Amino acid sequence: MISRKNMGSASPLLLITLVLGVCFATYNLVTMVMHNRSISKLTIYNSDGGIFVDPIIEMPESVRKFKRAKMPFHVALTATDAPYSKWQCRIMYYWYKKQKDLPGSEMGGFTRILHSGNPDNLMNEIPTVIVDPLPAGLDRGYIVLNRPWAFVQWLEKATIEEEYVLMAEPDHIFVTPLPNLAHGGYPAAFPFFYIKPDQNEKLLRKFFPEEMGPVTNIDPIGNSPVIIKKELLEKIAPTWMNVSLKMKDDPETDKTFGWVLEMYAYAVASALHGVQHVLQKDFMLQPPWDLEIGKKYIIHYTYGCDYNMKGELTYGKIGEWRFDKRSFLRGSPPRNLPLPPPGVPESVVTLVKMVNEATANIPNWDAE
Repeated sequence: MISRKNMGSASPLLLITLVLGVCFATYNLVTMVMHNRSISKLTIYNSDGGIFVDPIIEMPESVRKFKRAKMPFHVALTATDAPYSKWQCRIMYYWYKKQKDLPGSEMGGFTRILHSGNPDNLMNEIPTVIVDPLPAGLDRGYIVLNRPWAFVQWLEKATIEEEYVLMAEPDHIFVTPLPNLAHGGYPAAFPFFYIKPDQNEKLLRKFFPEEMGPVTNIDPIGNSPVIIKKELLEKIAPTWMNVSLKMKDDPETDKTFGWVLEMYAYAVASALHGVQHVLQKDFMLQPPWDLEIGKKYIIHYTYGCDYNMKGELTYGKIGEWRFDKRSFLRGSPPRNLPLPPPGVPESVVTLVKMVNEATANIPNWDAE
């Protein structure tokens, strides 16, 4: 046993060493806890069971506001006159009308930007502006290459009362009233885990020169969903169109980016104009990977949902129960689709219920 007398005679150097050791250990512990808390907020589990860090750009302090005036935005989506596009637009517009005037919504007007060049049978059902497609053969079968060109034309010819624009897509469903998530010169965008500028620097330097800064200045986004000031979009859209065409003309870039080429082009065009987006993970959810609705605003049903009758996901294999928009390329889905079996996530159940509600209430649903 160490006596009190021996403790009292401990050297000052030993005491100082002990104090410094405790402080250092405490610092390391606090640092580790803070680091783990930070990572826990940013770590997302992907469909393969792996993890990636989802880059979230926090809203700059200079634009944080506790209370602000209502800032309505115009909802704009590009579309074709194909049956596959039309039935999705009809469902989307139905839910836009349902959510538009509910508390919390800042949705303004709505435009379907029809880039087929000619009117179709939805002109009286959905507010529509007709624009021209790209010259024949220029898109080389990549239909979404028409999107930036459509926005360029629409912004030039349309009268848009709202100061902000939401760029949306036909396969979006407004699951809750959507507020304006943008803040001044900072547009709001959804971060896509598969848009990886830092891993594609060699390709991106062809379109984003080194004098513009690091490739991390390019946000991991596409053009949709994005809420942006109209005046900013007017500057970005022509660049977005030109970068899209240049990327398509570059065989290496075209092969590497594939179906997300136009998304990369928007991200690059924005960075070329020095526009930084605030990334909003709650902007939308994507079944079947996102399991709950939570506080999300938009359901994006781009992925197929395949399950067995036990409610187990069979992605990559056609399920005993399935909902996949590609099953209805040539015509509308029927009314009253069967609901998923027990055990299927809330996100998928909600999606099918919302599709069924829309098709039950849209007049002449089976009309092409």
